[in-house]
Amino acid sequence: MRSRLRTVLALGVILLLAIVFRARILGAAGSLAGDGWGHRILTAAQLERDGYVPKVIVSGTDGVYGNYECDLAIPFAVRHGYPESYFMHLEHHARSTLEEARAVVPELRRLGYKRVIVVTNNYHTRRSRQIFQRMAPDLTILMGAAPDEFFTVDGWWRQREAQKTLLTEYEKLIANWLGI
Repeated sequence: MRSRLRTVLALGVILLLAIVFRARILGAAGSLAGDGWGHRILTAAQLERDGYVPKVIVSGTDGVYGNYECDLAIPFAVRHGYPESYFMHLEHHARSTLEEARAVVPELRRLGYKRVIVVTNNYHTRRSRQIFQRMAPDLTILMGAAPDEFFTVDGWWRQREAQKTLLTEYEKLIANWLGI
């Protein structure tokens, strides 16, 4: 119950900050942690629909049957009722969150963004924030947590897939902390 309250409060703070700062958003719908269910792109699109952000930059690596992930994610969001005008493609060849930040941050600066909401899976926000803040200390980085198909903060210990997700994310946190 306490973890659910913390999650609700954290999401409330993110939405409040988005309202106050009218932050711009990076919708990481195609990031390397994988989101084949579309939760990231739909979370980012809803932030635009609700007027919190002016644009969703959809970051997507190559390699999905010869397609960039963003080229698959955007039509998915359109099929779910969001106009294509909400989105901007950002293709790259990154194979990790750090490589993705290296590809995305220069584009954010080129576009003149000062505040960014990085939308990623709920279990991935801590490490993503650390990496994006390290790569872009000149930008205000906020995090948006999209739900995950198998991981919930109030019940991850009940499902084997969620346990593996958490363990893998902590391994990556440690590797990030060690600079690996």
